[in-house]
Amino acid sequence: MQYVQIIMETKLFSWLGREFVEICGEAQAGASVETAMADLFQKFANALTPLGLSLDDTVRIRVFGRDRQGRTDATQVRSKTLSGSRRAASSSFISQEWFDSAGAGGLELLAMRSLSSGAQRRPVDFEPPRNYLCYLEYDSVLFFSGFTSEAVTLEQQVRDVLITLDGAFAKAKTDWSRVVKLSLLLQRGSNTDSVKQILTQAKRLAVPEIGFTFVDGFAGEKYLLEIEATATV
Repeated sequence: MQYVQIIMETKLFSWLGREFVEICGEAQAGASVETAMADLFQKFANALTPLGLSLDDTVRIRVFGRDRQGRTDATQVRSKTLSGSRRAASSSFISQEWFDSAGAGGLELLAMRSLSSGAQRRPVDFEPPRNYLCYLEYDSVLFFSGFTSEAVTLEQQVRDVLITLDGAFAKAKTDWSRVVKLSLLLQRGSNTDSVKQILTQAKRLAVPEIGFTFVDGFAGEKYLLEIEATATV
C-alpha cells in the first residue's frame, strides 16, 4: 500500500497581545483514519516543540473529514488526544474542498503562548456535559466551541445561536462588548447577505473581526452553520 506524505502548514502571529501558532494539516492517505489522525497529532506536537509549546497549549481545534464517516472517526481521535486539561474549544466539519490531498481527515489547530507561565487552563463543560467543551478560559481569553441549532431555516439557526451565545457569555462572565472575533462556518451555497442582515438587526456586526467559511456538512445533519466566538474576560 502506498502512503502519501502529510501536508502541513505552520503560521506564527501576534494577537490580543499574545503569541499564537496556527497549524493546518491533512492526515496521511492510505492508512485508517484513526491511525492517520493520531500520527497527524504527533506531527503537530513535533512542530510545536521547537517553539516552546505543546499540545497542552491548544486553545482551539477544528476537525475536517472528507465525508461524514471521516469526520466522525477523526473527531474520536481528537477526543482521545485532547483530553483532561488539554481540552480546547472545538468544532468539526465535512468539506471535500478543504483537502489538497487524498487524506480522509485533517486538523486546524490554534495554540497560544500565555503571558504568564503560571496561567491556568479552565475547560468549562456544558450542563449536562457534551463530548466537546462549552468554552476554554486561558490567560484571560475565552475560546468558545462551535455552537449550532436544529431550526428549520438558516436565518432561524443564526438567531438561535446568537441567543445560545448570550447564555454562554453570561456563564463566562463576559459580554458582546468583549467579543473580538466571530467565525461563521456555513453550509456551502448559503446566502451570506441574509446572515449579515440578521447580525445587523441583532447589533452584532460591530464585532472587530467576523469571518465566513463554507463547508459541506456538520456533525448534525440538520445543522446549516456553526458559530465560533473568541472573547476576553
